[in-house]
Amino acid sequence: MTTATTTRAEYCVIACAEAWRGDGEVLASPMGLIPSFGARLAKRTFSPDLLLTDGEAMLVGLDGTAEGWLPYRRHLAMVTGGKRHVMMGASQIDRFGNQNISCIGEWERPARQLLGVRGAPVNTLNNPVSYWVPKHSTRVFVARVDMVSGVGHDRAVAAGPSATRYHRLPRVVSDLGVFDFAGPGHTMRLASVHPGVTVEQVRAATGFELAAADEVPYTREPTAQELRLIREVIDAEGLRDREVRG
Repeated sequence: MTTATTTRAEYCVIACAEAWRGDGEVLASPMGLIPSFGARLAKRTFSPDLLLTDGEAMLVGLDGTAEGWLPYRRHLAMVTGGKRHVMMGASQIDRFGNQNISCIGEWERPARQLLGVRGAPVNTLNNPVSYWVPKHSTRVFVARVDMVSGVGHDRAVAAGPSATRYHRLPRVVSDLGVFDFAGPGHTMRLASVHPGVTVEQVRAATGFELAAADEVPYTREPTAQELRLIREVIDAEGLRDREVRG
């Protein structure tokens, strides 16, 4: 096994994996390379009951072998029943966790068209949703999103009990740190910084006031087993370093 220093990308894999800790038998739906590596790492170590898919209609094992059938109607039943935990991307996200993947600029005349709302409203109101941001900046972490795709805490509360019943945003992971919503009024809080990153760097790259404790810890170190799995089994080709550079 290599003993090279843990890279920023590997800390991000660990931080994404931690999103599924303690989830039990739920469908993990990671979107993006590093979240996918994180989900696979979690299943191989501390969350063995996670269900993984091939992205189409099959449940798969750790080696990609089909283990069961997951037709779309069953997938939707898991979504609406809270038995799925998604890790999505975000073109914009604000301090309450409202997420935008639809457009940049005014709705009537957007400066840029993005993916569209997709399933973000249903996801955020029916099952746990975490977020992955590979390039933390004030363009992504904004004071107000241009359009709400994924529902944040303030809008869920405003909509009432039907919206808050299953609404849960466990964490946001970026290339700079890990965030939760334990700040005042369920606002975003800096939970940890990746080694080599300072709290000041994170705040400078964030477009809103960010809650944080007086002492912000570092993102946890991977174990020797986790590093071996990341480097030799899950991502032996080193694709993680293309998404996040040190």
